[in-house]
Amino acid sequence: MIEFAPIGIVHSPFTELEDMPIQPKGAVGIKGTVEVFESFTEGLKDLEGFSHIILLYHFHRSRGYNLTVVPFLDTRPRGLFATRAPKRPNAIGLSIVQLDKIEEGVLHIQNVDILDSTPLLDIKPYVPEFDAPAAKRTGWLEKVKKTVSSRRSDDRFK
Repeated sequence: MIEFAPIGIVHSPFTELEDMPIQPKGAVGIKGTVEVFESFTEGLKDLEGFSHIILLYHFHRSRGYNLTVVPFLDTRPRGLFATRAPKRPNAIGLSIVQLDKIEEGVLHIQNVDILDSTPLLDIKPYVPEFDAPAAKRTGWLEKVKKTVSSRRSDDRFK
């Protein structure tokens, strides 16, 4: 058995699933905070030196999943693992956000595409040399990736 316990809570202006940005690229300038629980704040040492961080979190309002889905950026059914759909066998989300500052265990972030009160599982520094390999193929997204900035979520993954 695998068990995870949150290390904090993500706070954002999004209280409902509908009309949220579907990726951080569509959330440019949207601010939020990450409240790191006191027992984990020592682990924030040296994080302020990074402009961006990776947040791993639990899709706490996601229930069930289908192995074939119609993703937000398409109208055709796709394999779940070829999408970023939030309803997954293990409801884990990932966002790369801008870190503005850290104050007393609270991370002030931008470009947040995460539902308010989302349980935070982990934080990792974003390092372009590690995390941004030059992709040679992006599958079905090659035709639609330029629309991600303007797309919003709807009720298809309630």
